[in-house]
Amino acid sequence: MKKRRHEKILELIGSHSVDTQEELLRLLRQEGFEVTQATVSRDIKELRLVKAQTGSGKYRYTAPKDGSRDMSSRFFSLFSDNTVSVQSACNMVVIKCLTGMAQAVCAAMDSLHWEGIVGTLAGDDTIFVVMKDPECAERFSAELRRIIG
Repeated sequence: MKKRRHEKILELIGSHSVDTQEELLRLLRQEGFEVTQATVSRDIKELRLVKAQTGSGKYRYTAPKDGSRDMSSRFFSLFSDNTVSVQSACNMVVIKCLTGMAQAVCAAMDSLHWEGIVGTLAGDDTIFVVMKDPECAERFSAELRRIIG
């Protein structure tokens, strides 16, 4: 079922300009898939979908064009173009992004398997990163701040 759903998601984002999880959820339900928001969110992450800017300036979900594409390069590009601020507090790092871009930035970041990250959670414009200890959080946030200048 998951494989069929993933195939349908790729088909839907290829044929529609899908710019929100809610829209993808609606389209999947129209196609007969009874899914939850959490499932769609996991699917987006597993498929490594990112939001890309269209010619009209809007953002929409897209799939990586080339499986061999350098994930590190994609992350640095997404991160530097879409991140507003990075702060650490205890063993957490809070990353503020442009509206609608946190999930794409987070998915790219997760694909790099950074040392010390326990888990991540992305909303619309904020990413919470739980680190294994405060020292890891401070090092990680300092490194991220260097990327955004």
